[in-house]
Amino acid sequence: MISPTLSTENIPLVLQLSPAIAMTDEQFFALCQLNRDYRLERNAKGELIVMPPTGSETGNRNFKLIQQLANRTDEDGSGIGFDSSTGFKLPNGADRSPDAAWMTLKKWNSLTEDQKIRFAPICPDFIVEIRSPSDQLQSLQDKLQEYIDNGVKLGWLIDRKNRQVHIYRPQTTVKCLENPTTLSGDPILPGFRLKMDKIW
Repeated sequence: MISPTLSTENIPLVLQLSPAIAMTDEQFFALCQLNRDYRLERNAKGELIVMPPTGSETGNRNFKLIQQLANRTDEDGSGIGFDSSTGFKLPNGADRSPDAAWMTLKKWNSLTEDQKIRFAPICPDFIVEIRSPSDQLQSLQDKLQEYIDNGVKLGWLIDRKNRQVHIYRPQTTVKCLENPTTLSGDPILPGFRLKMDKIW
């Protein structure tokens, strides 16, 4: 019996494919297109991670996050932003979809048109993950560290449950902020201030 106080709707399912199935990047992209109701990721070991849609409240907070990031991106014009449906092929071979991402136009324009259409083989400069009620904190912390190890310059892990934000930067100890009112994107996104009252 499932406890009424603990939802399991967002717990990801991890499927080991190798050595039984060797899925190419093209096949993985096609699989994701056929299953748009799910967020599919692959870790560096090639395991398939199936994540059901988020709950409505988490989805709303992610919408508010994207709204603020999109406004800043339009005003500044130096980069391009992405929502949670976007997949990126990281240097370690993993295919990941952060809740929000941003990269410079210079980096984006270095890609071919075909690369832009599929899961871009590039690491964003900035990513955000918002913890859903059922998400395990350690798994998200591991994912944020993976992003940093693969080239992300600034990562935010927003833990709404504990009203904390974990700040990740390369070669820097992770910083945990308690109930911040704003988050600064400096120097990666100069002038960007995320208003947390819309996120909590």
